[in-house]
Amino acid sequence: MKLQCEVEIINRMLPTFGMRNRGKGTRAVLSVGRQEQKGGHRGPIYLMICTLKDKSGSRYKLQENIENLFSKFINEGKATLRLREPAVDICLSKAEVCNLKNFLSAVSLAHKGNDANPVPLSRLTPAKSSEIEKPRARLIITNKKDYPITKSFPYSLEHLQVSFCKLARVDMRMLCLKRLQKLDLSNNHIKKLPKTIGDLVCLQELTLNNNLLETFVVELCNSTLRNSLKSLDLSENKLKALPIQFCNLRELVNVKVDGNEIIRLPFNIGHLSKLRFFSATRNKIPHLPNSFRLLVLEKLDLFGNPFVQASPMVPDIQLKIPLSLLETASRAAISYRIPYGPHIIPKHLCQDLSVAKTCDCGAPCLSSFIQSIVLMNLHKVSQTVVLVDSMGGTEAPIVCYFCSLTCYSLFLDKYLQSNRM
Repeated sequence: MKLQCEVEIINRMLPTFGMRNRGKGTRAVLSVGRQEQKGGHRGPIYLMICTLKDKSGSRYKLQENIENLFSKFINEGKATLRLREPAVDICLSKAEVCNLKNFLSAVSLAHKGNDANPVPLSRLTPAKSSEIEKPRARLIITNKKDYPITKSFPYSLEHLQVSFCKLARVDMRMLCLKRLQKLDLSNNHIKKLPKTIGDLVCLQELTLNNNLLETFVVELCNSTLRNSLKSLDLSENKLKALPIQFCNLRELVNVKVDGNEIIRLPFNIGHLSKLRFFSATRNKIPHLPNSFRLLVLEKLDLFGNPFVQASPMVPDIQLKIPLSLLETASRAAISYRIPYGPHIIPKHLCQDLSVAKTCDCGAPCLSSFIQSIVLMNLHKVSQTVVLVDSMGGTEAPIVCYFCSLTCYSLFLDKYLQSNRM
């Protein structure tokens, strides 16, 4: 039985001589095994601790030699073995919780003298340097010749960057790195993302700029990334749109989609309540969605988009009077927050309700509405605004919806009044 962790050995007799322990843990490999004896006799079970400075290891007898076992913080990867002879405390930390529990079980059984099958014994041999070295948390590869072909990525990686390696797809070995927090695959030839990226439960930053992506996989928006992903860089790809489900990634703080071919932003982008930095320069966005007004940003950059001219006096009227029964019922279901689902109403109606538009008055509307494009000063949603065009403008066209002629008339009155002033 072996365990990799940090170890601090505290001699309980030192304070009586006016001395202190060092107070710092060392990376080590702990083994529980039997001392080999001549003639094939079974010797006592020992605990061996190997470090980089002492690969041959220090040995401590276990049978009937453990005075106490402190495991209150075992779920944090910590425990302490108090030995009778010598009078030392062996403090363990930064251990894998599951491995630590198994190891302590083996130690406890060895102490009681129960060395039958339940105790998985190891050979008490000197440890290898690779076993003792601190697990690697960061790996950066920027040259194709350095890319690992035959060996796996270190399981302990928290930050992995693989750039300029001409990857055509995401290596499935990367998706086994469950501790990964930052994944940078910029400057490659990746055309499609695998759905299993969503299995990286700790992933906070995903960088994919300068690739060949044409779509952003919907399944990623419904994966565990909803609870972890904070930064996403999709710049310099071939994206034409982001899916509606993109706004399920509610933890996003920083989003970059510069240099793509995006013709529209998700209509519900305003639901990204934690978004603070948004950049979508050099795309093909004609106007912003209505919910864009709900964002509270620190920095916004929309330079280089072919924004259309605002035309509040020339609306697109799709209002049907009187309203159809379907429109009336749909508006009521949303306004009164009536629960619905595919087990209650047809699936296509659920989809229609999920993409309902919002009038300036706050009321919902589906297929019956008046649409108008007006100018909005971007400083209303962001503290810092990069100029929208070379003329120094900070205004951009935004789509507005009106659920009735009354709402549209009220809007026109305010608009005309503001222009007179």
